[in-house]
Amino acid sequence: MRKKKIPMRMCVGCRESKPKQELIRVVRSPEGEIHIDLKGKAPGRGAYLCYNIECLEKAIKHKSLERALDEKIGEEVYQSLRGELSKAHESKS
Repeated sequence: MRKKKIPMRMCVGCRESKPKQELIRVVRSPEGEIHIDLKGKAPGRGAYLCYNIECLEKAIKHKSLERALDEKIGEEVYQSLRGELSKAHESKS
């Protein structure tokens, strides 16, 4: 019996490869809107982040999320990401 291959993605903050399920996806839709894709199925260009606030801050500082999506990212997207990450940490506690 064959083992199912686990899709791996790289975090734009820490640059570590992790299983896709352990990362949060930020997507730029074909219309150019940037939003969080919790299901990981939305159409468009995606970038991945660890569920870790340090990775998000690193991605903001180095503009790696903007580079990955080829788009300037507004503060409201970063705020919703921070909210999503803090929500995830609360549910794990």
